[in-house]
Amino acid sequence: MLTRKHTRTLNVGAVGVGGGNPVRVQSMTNVDTRDVLSASAQVAELARAGCEIVRLAVPDEAAAKALAAIRKSSPVPLIADIHFDHRLALMALQAGVDGLRINPGNIGGKAKVDAVVRAAAERGVPIRIGVNSGSVEKALLARFGGPTPEAMVESALGHVALLEKRGFHDIKISLKSSSVLHTIEAYQLLSARVDYPLHIGVTEAGTLLPGAVKSAVGLGVLLHQGIGDTLRVSLTHDPVAEIGVAFDILRALGLRERGPEVISCPTCGRTEIGLIELAEEVQRRLRDVPEVFKVAVMGCVVNGPGEAREADIGIAGGRGVGIVFRKGEVIRKIRGEENLLPEFMKEVEIFLSEMRASSGQRA
Repeated sequence: MLTRKHTRTLNVGAVGVGGGNPVRVQSMTNVDTRDVLSASAQVAELARAGCEIVRLAVPDEAAAKALAAIRKSSPVPLIADIHFDHRLALMALQAGVDGLRINPGNIGGKAKVDAVVRAAAERGVPIRIGVNSGSVEKALLARFGGPTPEAMVESALGHVALLEKRGFHDIKISLKSSSVLHTIEAYQLLSARVDYPLHIGVTEAGTLLPGAVKSAVGLGVLLHQGIGDTLRVSLTHDPVAEIGVAFDILRALGLRERGPEVISCPTCGRTEIGLIELAEEVQRRLRDVPEVFKVAVMGCVVNGPGEAREADIGIAGGRGVGIVFRKGEVIRKIRGEENLLPEFMKEVEIFLSEMRASSGQRA
């Protein structure tokens, strides 16, 4: 078990963050917030995938006005992402959002900061201060010679001070860079100086594969050091994919699990079936299953069941034949490569029905 740093606890809607709560998985919609139907549909899709908190861009008053309807149908808490205009923050709070993502130093003068903080405090809504390497103030860039980890930390602490002076402490902080090493160092420095919950992520990480790799390295290091209370895997891709990568990172560290874990061998000269396609299709078909169990897809009938003995259920294929096994014990044979996938999925459904029945769930 990893030892996580103990941070303050705050609530984003009904979701507890920090303290002894699990590391929470977040994402952000990429549709126009002004399009209520599309935004609501994407929020619901993210929630089905396991996302616990969803952020929406609020670039103008029309988007702010749409938040009330989106919030009404949302199964998860919503955070409004605000830049520069304090009026949008006030409108978002009036619409019932569960959190704000702002930098109080860039939303206007003292009176405007006062108004936002007062409205957030009255509603019990936390504020996330989000500093990216591209948003560090010019004075700090000059002082530190660029958007260094130290500059990012000082920027965040300056924004924090504006809230603390007003007696506001329901604060979450993020420091994101496209550099994995800068991201790690910035969070390490900040974690040593504050006990506020930290939202971790590598920004502008890239497309699906490179973005997943950069996120896994950066977030994996931080989480292994006990740093991080919420996270987002930022991908240039469908945001639903971010949720799967996030839970894979958390599962690999033993922090959280959701859905089946599909293990599969890397293929070799003994492989006699289309293993890559088979494994990918099994993964795709099980994507929306929330139950936690281990599935093995192996390319060798001789060694597969033994190598994947820890799997709850698995299949190993050979030329024209496959075997289905549970915990390393063969339970049936399948003839014909074309039958491997459909027959195996039938066995998985049987396994799931038994699993749900034993836990009292509806099949």
